[in-house]
Amino acid sequence: MAYVIGVDVGGTFTDAVLDDGDGLVVAGKAPSTPPDYSQGVMDVLGVLADQLGQSLDDMLAATHHIAHGTTSSLNALVMNKVPDVGFLTTKGHRDSIYIMNVEGRYLGRSPEQLQNVMAQSKSHGLVHKRHALEVTERIDRDGRVVVALDEDEVRVAVRSLLDQGITAIAVSLLWSFRNPAHEQRIREIVQEIDPTVFVALSSEVSPRIREFARNATTIMSTQIGPGLRDYLGELEGQLREHRLSGPLLVMQSNGGAVAAAEAPGNAISTVGSVLTGGVVGSVSLGRQLGHENIIATDAGGTTFLVGLIVDGEPVRSSTTIINHHPINVPTLEVHAIGAGGGAIAWLDAGGNLQIGPHSAQAVPGPACYGQGGTEPTNTDANLVLGILPERGLLGGRKALDVQLAREAIRTRIAEPLGLSIEDAAAAIFAVQNAQTGDLLRKTVVEAGHDPRSFIVYAFGGSGPSHCGLYAQEIGVSRVVVPLGQVASAFSAYGLASSDIVLAKELSDPAAMPLDPARVEENFKILEEQVRGQLDRQGLTFASVQIEREIDMRYTMQLAEVATPLPEGSLTSTEIAAAGETFENRYAELYGKDSGFREAGIQAITYRVRGTGVLPFSPELPELAVADSPDASAARVGVRKVCLDGRRGFVDTDIYDYAGLRAGHVVRGPAVIEVPTTTVVVPHDTTGEIDRLGNLTITVDQA
Repeated sequence: MAYVIGVDVGGTFTDAVLDDGDGLVVAGKAPSTPPDYSQGVMDVLGVLADQLGQSLDDMLAATHHIAHGTTSSLNALVMNKVPDVGFLTTKGHRDSIYIMNVEGRYLGRSPEQLQNVMAQSKSHGLVHKRHALEVTERIDRDGRVVVALDEDEVRVAVRSLLDQGITAIAVSLLWSFRNPAHEQRIREIVQEIDPTVFVALSSEVSPRIREFARNATTIMSTQIGPGLRDYLGELEGQLREHRLSGPLLVMQSNGGAVAAAEAPGNAISTVGSVLTGGVVGSVSLGRQLGHENIIATDAGGTTFLVGLIVDGEPVRSSTTIINHHPINVPTLEVHAIGAGGGAIAWLDAGGNLQIGPHSAQAVPGPACYGQGGTEPTNTDANLVLGILPERGLLGGRKALDVQLAREAIRTRIAEPLGLSIEDAAAAIFAVQNAQTGDLLRKTVVEAGHDPRSFIVYAFGGSGPSHCGLYAQEIGVSRVVVPLGQVASAFSAYGLASSDIVLAKELSDPAAMPLDPARVEENFKILEEQVRGQLDRQGLTFASVQIEREIDMRYTMQLAEVATPLPEGSLTSTEIAAAGETFENRYAELYGKDSGFREAGIQAITYRVRGTGVLPFSPELPELAVADSPDASAARVGVRKVCLDGRRGFVDTDIYDYAGLRAGHVVRGPAVIEVPTTTVVVPHDTTGEIDRLGNLTITVDQA
């Protein structure tokens, strides 16, 4: 027997799922422990061990691997809580990171913000100018050395940075993606001067064309690399002390994991690690349930996340945006807003009710936690409305105080708006559902899809309380709440389900028709890099899958579209077919007849994605089948619950999930209590338990 464990470190709770590959799946939840998140990881592993009736050491000794995801790196970048780093670049090109091209004014901004030109600024500087230094060197677009690297100048620059207390240096030289020799020599010089300095090279982190994005990606990776290295080193040390023999893996933004020892070298690839866990889990569960078009929604304590799965595959992107900077990271496309259970309700200057993006997080937490929080949150509103049980969360282990929740809502929301506490709580609940519904609409409709052809998957600690309502906001009639053994730890289940996924890129701009030999050589280089890195993961794979793609565009355009190419030798025929595929995908994304073939097509960046398929993946165990649809045996009582401010508080059946079996039907309004979450079955909907213990909520057709 060998266990696989997924650990999801969130801003409020740390979740874990264990699978033994033979039908046993157990889940656990423990409070996150900022700033030392490793303690929360060890705590939740202890919860799993207790459920198994084993010691922590015995459980870890029998563990094949642990897949770990964390939001700490992303949070550090978003909140700019990162250490100062140095930056070395080609003479004459330092200011590109401050000029930010035109992109610095529009990336990551809403249409409303774009219209307010006077309020726009490029104030998100990544490094202080005194820490951004230039060195003499020049490599041309073909990779030829035009001006040799001035090594003495490099030494002076490095010593200047070290004298200012810098311990990490990002190196991004012009055209280094065509020839990395000068960057590699700079790293050697830095290590000669001080081998403890952390160095990141753009030719390894982001070997793509376009100076600004490459610089920003390399700098951000350098900002979080040392912290990630120290955190993972400390965590792995603790795990080894408790007899973990298998590898510790870290989830990446691309939906796959990588060995912890290799993650800091390309730290930027881990910034979306937790965000993708739920999407990966949804793909795995979708295969078991036969669902191919899925809207994956994850509402935890801090954030609300949405990812899209189309025809069984997650939607991917080659870039993401952090603080108005374009970041070159292949990623599963996940949209996020600050609207989790701990999102704070507040009134803006016009007296309008807003939810988030600020969160009460784990400390102090919502007011009802009794840990010193005084601001009202979604969780406080749900408690006042009767959705959450007054005995508390986690089966009563996390006490809740309804009077503290009422007081927070009264002073901050109800009295300023002239509402009763109950009406104010109902307003918070309604705004939360509207905000999350808006994000679903943006993710699905604005991408050109019809929501009616999708099914919503809803997970996370607070998602199941709202999913039946935010799904109706965009016209989706079916929602699956993954329950069974995973419940609110579904993202951790996704981490445990993940394989090793590695991606390598290089930019080599050229116009179609492409030279097949040149295309083959580029892919050969990338495949060798991917296979070499797979060999270093310390795991035996059931199989290795290689995917190829080229980012293509119409000449002189900026919009690039990832276009797949087949494995094996390529001829002009396959390359021409790739051009047609690009045009079809372009039309799907931007509209029929929006392309302009007469402009020509360019290949910009080559990419190879290698997947090391692990020997086994978690499968959810099947539930006992009920004798009839009647679920009354699982009903544990009735309480007044408000799910709609217009209806007010109504008598609502309360069910204990432990008493439900496959085939049981629950008619709304109802609340199903699970140890790690609470599920709302709204008015005019029906919930049915499936063979895996999941609840499917369906809008009554009448």
